Amino acid sequence: MAARSSAPPDPNQLAADLRGGNRAALARAITLVESRKPEHRAIARSLIQDLLPLTGRAHRIGITGVPGVGKSTTIDTLGSNLTAAGHKVAVLAVDPSSTRTGGSILGDKTRMARLAVDRNAFIRPSPSAGTLGGVAAKTRETMLLCEAAGFDIILVETVGIGQSETTVADMVDFFLVLMLPGAGDELQGIKKGVLEIADMIAVNKADGDGALRARSAASDYRAALHILAPKSPTWLTPVITISGLTNEGLDTLWQQIETHRTKMTATGEWQTRRADQQVAWMWDMLQQRMMDALKHGHRTGQRLKDLETSVRRGETAVSVAVEELASLIGV
Repeated sequence: MAARSSAPPDPNQLAADLRGGNRAALARAITLVESRKPEHRAIARSLIQDLLPLTGRAHRIGITGVPGVGKSTTIDTLGSNLTAAGHKVAVLAVDPSSTRTGGSILGDKTRMARLAVDRNAFIRPSPSAGTLGGVAAKTRETMLLCEAAGFDIILVETVGIGQSETTVADMVDFFLVLMLPGAGDELQGIKKGVLEIADMIAVNKADGDGALRARSAASDYRAALHILAPKSPTWLTPVITISGLTNEGLDTLWQQIETHRTKMTATGEWQTRRADQQVAWMWDMLQQRMMDALKHGHRTGQRLKDLETSVRRGETAVSVAVEELASLIGV
């Protein structure tokens, strides 16, 4: 039996396959950008640079909400509506990874049954691997690859915990926050920061017995938004009620998203937001590279471990340890 080739993939061939919309090539490319191997990272950088002219055209939408709010059901229904209308939809579902084991429950394909078998949809569950906010470290690169493969709508589902909301809001064009009906008591627990970054709030599960409670909740959220300064003078955050399960209100939801793009493009805010996100991405990557160099560099790696132990034992002041490490890397 012939041994399986371990030769690295050819970035030129991979790029050509991606341009042709090859789904298997897209999956391989995403695996490359998620890899921690230096040789894979080098190929991924070359690939993304080659594909860059094909990126930036998709509508990037972040979707968040607490566990149980119905994110996956809503995405499954919304995505199916969009593919039926002729769009190609990529769903990047970022799972919470265990901070202890690094494990992740990648079950999104089972929770999005219709999109999972839709030829015009692509679902990629990606473990967050401990990244701040539960967002996969390579989500931005994955978005670019999906765009190069011809997907014109990118939906990024967040875990809805910690800092994931603000992290995803900084990499998408539109940020949708799903809320549960019955806001009365829950309103007290809403983080002001989430309302401030939302481009729209949709109260989900507004069907059957939940319809009245959803309308009441929407009214409460509108009142809460009135006391906050809007994100943009061009856009006031709308609050609507929907049912991802029964497909109620999702046409209105999508119309609002398209209206937002039209208005923001007309004022130039859309383009400015994209440009700012690119620069923020550069700084994020640079900071990560610097941290990796500090932790694993031949001059700093062992000394960092020694100083960490010393600080833990109370033998060295934090400021002294930081000063020594900074001097080692010349800052």
